[in-house]
Amino acid sequence: MLNKLKFAFREDSPWKLFFTSLAFSGLAYGIYKGMIDNYMAEIVKMQEFERGLAEFFREIPGFLLVFILAAFYSFSAERLYKMGAIIACAGMAMLSLVPPVQVFVILAVCLYSLGEHIQLGMKNTLSLEYSQSGKSGVALGHQNATYQIGTLAGYAVVIVAFALISGKAPFKPFFVVSTCIFAVSMLFSFRLHGKSAADTTKQRFYFRKKFVKYYMLEVFYGARKQVFFTFGPYVLILFYGANTSTISLLFAVSAILCFFLSPKIGKLIDTIGYKIVMISDTLILVIVCFFYGFAHHIFPRNIAFIVCCVNYVLDSVISLASMASNVYVQDISDSREEMKKTISTGISVNHLITILIALFGGWIWKALGIETLFIVSAVLGLCNSAFAATIKTKR
Repeated sequence: MLNKLKFAFREDSPWKLFFTSLAFSGLAYGIYKGMIDNYMAEIVKMQEFERGLAEFFREIPGFLLVFILAAFYSFSAERLYKMGAIIACAGMAMLSLVPPVQVFVILAVCLYSLGEHIQLGMKNTLSLEYSQSGKSGVALGHQNATYQIGTLAGYAVVIVAFALISGKAPFKPFFVVSTCIFAVSMLFSFRLHGKSAADTTKQRFYFRKKFVKYYMLEVFYGARKQVFFTFGPYVLILFYGANTSTISLLFAVSAILCFFLSPKIGKLIDTIGYKIVMISDTLILVIVCFFYGFAHHIFPRNIAFIVCCVNYVLDSVISLASMASNVYVQDISDSREEMKKTISTGISVNHLITILIALFGGWIWKALGIETLFIVSAVLGLCNSAFAATIKTKR
């Protein structure tokens, strides 16, 4: 593994410090993510609507990222990465210190999300800056793999620890541990020195008429993704009583499968075309949504729980097909620069719809039931397929 990394990155770059920081931040995130849904449900006592409200505020930094980066235009990528580390670490520390009161927990999660999104925008920039000529794709792949390995290790810690704990789960000490680990990541980030240019494509919106279908695909994809990201685990916790170890195990299985299947789905997009993949993806989603919303009406409760777990993992896998829309953009762009600007705008459009779905999704669940919530998700998937079907390809 180390030899492969040496082959991908310049010897005069601080890629080792960067990757060490990535690994520790992934480990801290895995512990945090493995617990946060259960913590909100069991300790903070957030119900359906409150969970959607929390996600609404958590996603706002993602939508505002384009404006945040514009405000700090003069900062290098290294400096922005450090700034994100400080903010994220502060948010994690706040989460471990504040009482389990909804408003304080939401504020802490939002602060962590702000730092996380700032770092997210810089990870690719630093990987590309530190990579050797012609090794950009390999560098990005290793960056993602390093973070995922750290995240999986964090899930493993939660799975084992909470499986061994009897009685009421002590969430707070693990948030403290996560904060300490993130502080280590932050210290390694402080040792990054350089003046890598920040990604200027994230500093403004880029709208062109020929990309309207892509923007609409991002709207529908962002909406349906948010339903599962926010409410998928919460259905298992509130409706089926899933504990922290089970949720973390589910996240770990999803991450492992996505890690291995991502290259294969990428190859499938190249083989059969992005249009077919985009249509097939959302048609499969309809089946996933049906069983997630109606399994408890069809099967005994214990069997329905297993069916929902399988469908959650399946949704994580078919979500990888979202790569197809980026290939579509590449296909119709006149230049690499235009492609990058359009994809960056698509991310902001995606976040705009996710914050709305997070807010209204909780209300739909509370007022009309989980069946209606996942029917809405299925309809959004069908709309995605309808738009994808109108795409004209060169094949």
